[in-house]
Amino acid sequence: MDNQTIQNVGRRNFLKATGLTGGAFILGATLPMGCSVEETGAAQHEINFFVSIAKDGQVTIVNHRSEMGQGIKTSVPQIIADELEADWDLVSVIQAKGDAKYGPQSTGGSASIRTYFTYIRQMGATARDMLEQAAANIWKVDKSQVKAQGHAVLNLANGQTIGYGDLAIHAANLPVPEKDSVKLKDIKDFNLIGKDVKLVDLDTMVAGKMQYAHDIQLPDMLIASIERPPVVGGKVKSFDATEAKKVKGVVDVIRLKDRGLPSNLLPLSGVAVLATNTWAALQGRKKLKIEWDHGTLIDEGSNDYQQKLKEKVNTKGITVRNEGDIDNHQYNPDKTVEATYSVPYIHHASMETPAATAHVKGDTCTVWTGTQSPQRVQSQAAEEIGLSKEEVHKVEVNQTTMGGAFGRKSKGDFAIEAVELSKATGKPVKVVWSREDDVKHGFYHSVSANYFKAELTDNGSADNWVMRNAYPPISWLWNLEAEFPSDGALSLGYADIPFEIKNLNIEKHKVKSYVRPGWVRSVACINNGFALGSFVDELAVKAGISTHQMWLNLLGSDRMVDPSGPNFKYSNYGLDLKDHPIDTKRIKSLMNLLAEKAPINEETAEGEGWGISFLRSFGSFVAAATKARVVDNKVTILEMHTAVDCGIGVSPDRIKAQMEGAIVYSLSIALMGEITTKDGIVEQGNFHDYPVLRINQTPKMFVHLVESDAPPGGIGEPGVPPVIPSITNAIYHASGIRIRDLPVSKVLSV
Repeated sequence: MDNQTIQNVGRRNFLKATGLTGGAFILGATLPMGCSVEETGAAQHEINFFVSIAKDGQVTIVNHRSEMGQGIKTSVPQIIADELEADWDLVSVIQAKGDAKYGPQSTGGSASIRTYFTYIRQMGATARDMLEQAAANIWKVDKSQVKAQGHAVLNLANGQTIGYGDLAIHAANLPVPEKDSVKLKDIKDFNLIGKDVKLVDLDTMVAGKMQYAHDIQLPDMLIASIERPPVVGGKVKSFDATEAKKVKGVVDVIRLKDRGLPSNLLPLSGVAVLATNTWAALQGRKKLKIEWDHGTLIDEGSNDYQQKLKEKVNTKGITVRNEGDIDNHQYNPDKTVEATYSVPYIHHASMETPAATAHVKGDTCTVWTGTQSPQRVQSQAAEEIGLSKEEVHKVEVNQTTMGGAFGRKSKGDFAIEAVELSKATGKPVKVVWSREDDVKHGFYHSVSANYFKAELTDNGSADNWVMRNAYPPISWLWNLEAEFPSDGALSLGYADIPFEIKNLNIEKHKVKSYVRPGWVRSVACINNGFALGSFVDELAVKAGISTHQMWLNLLGSDRMVDPSGPNFKYSNYGLDLKDHPIDTKRIKSLMNLLAEKAPINEETAEGEGWGISFLRSFGSFVAAATKARVVDNKVTILEMHTAVDCGIGVSPDRIKAQMEGAIVYSLSIALMGEITTKDGIVEQGNFHDYPVLRINQTPKMFVHLVESDAPPGGIGEPGVPPVIPSITNAIYHASGIRIRDLPVSKVLSV
């Protein structure tokens, strides 16, 4: 990760790549870094950032990451602009297309800032250094006698300034300094990092003019609605499109190719109705008569499957992490707590359903879509139209802003459907997914079961701790023989518990998959965080102490935890454990901050109670507190708090927004989120049977940020894992009803 190269790139090539009309000074960087949307967040690759300064002083920054509501189209340029000493009002941002010149662009794992922070800063600092050198040359002074500030360079001797626009052409002719010679700002000198700035595209969004994938319109474009196999791995046996073709506006009906299993992240099969408008495509699709070959996964139902997982984790598994000796311990039943927790399949439920437009012309293809992985779409589209790896540049992927994604749009199946249909018709085709399509044919958070057993100690802690989990691994998408979660998946709030326990055994079980699993916001931290947070609360109740105190007792002494061992390699979300440690002192400080800011120790009315929890994930520390009321078996969530230590925060308002979004997302999951299958078919279809949180269910929300100069952690996902158990713990303390199987709606009205 030290082999960074920064270069003054060719103006003509940059303008051609970005579509800019001018720029006197253009800087590019090649930065080796590790990031992936995969479970571990660890991979090696290069990435390019570009900065352009025009003669009028306007700074243009290319954003290579995918904007889906998290604000990354603002945060990345904000970091560069700070080191550049640029005036934010003179900065504009353009969205990069999917292209290898930018390095891998997959946006997931809450990795964009936590992985790239130093390197993004280096780009801005290098541009600043070159502008300072240009000014020094003009004034014929040493560079130490000048300083960039406020979109200009100041002569420290006489107070003269030269604006960036006037310096740009001079800087463009300078050699790029060595990376190690460029000094980054001191944290105390940040002007934009740590401050709230106006969001890029905010005015366009507020005016309702933002272009999303569903908004794409092209001449002679056809709209496609696709009937897909109801069972994963199924395919079309035969179909009759006679009545569908009678619908006014329907142009054609095309059978998609059968791709079979393993599914990768590609479409599987189906029949597409193509029409001149969306309504005709939908109506024509309703009139299709299809006979399906359901394949081999038809017999499995989610209720039976989940019960089998719960039974499995109550038996001995394969050791992942072991400390001390538990096998010979005789548990005292009066001091022992034992529990099994389960989480069902969960759907992403982003407000914008998948959509993509493709236009294949001979051996070239243009795609417009909202995707978290534009280069994956590019390579898969190239393969779809028969291009070699060397010809992938013949596919152009235009990235639209997404109306939510949560991991669903890291899979480009919907884009490849559009490519296949455009190739077949010779026309631009937009594939539109309905809400029912999205709910019934998605990639779901894996159904899971977690088992815990521990014995209370005389000092108010616990020992002889056993944990087991079982859930279908995401790697099944590529390998049907995959039956265990990877070490990277086991690193997600499971085998990395930070407790000071002498005797500990963490185990895993192998399982088979039936429904396509996929990354959902915080991935396995959802089920692991729910189980861990619930169990700590149960230990506290058994011990007769506050849950807050139980967390402190379990954490023990101040220390840095390395959970790796002979059977387990801790991934730490792809981060260096020295820079991003599991620091129990930070955890305890955060738990104390939560107890200070949220009135968790207040006397509550009858039928009301507080619940708390914590989880470190994606390099950040988040604690949560919830106040709930349970009356006549109906749950009302009254108040919720999160306390966040994410290291350096680029934009406090974005952090707050992500935490509030995590609260809403977690409430949807905890209270109502459940996908079920029968005979291999998803039973839900829309918001009436897969509901998300409504305004009247939304409580007062408070976010408490820890000021820190530690390296930044992720922020998009870490709020979800502790919030979910804080909800169910609050329900217990309000009513005495312990929710061990999500969602709450199985037991109580919500």
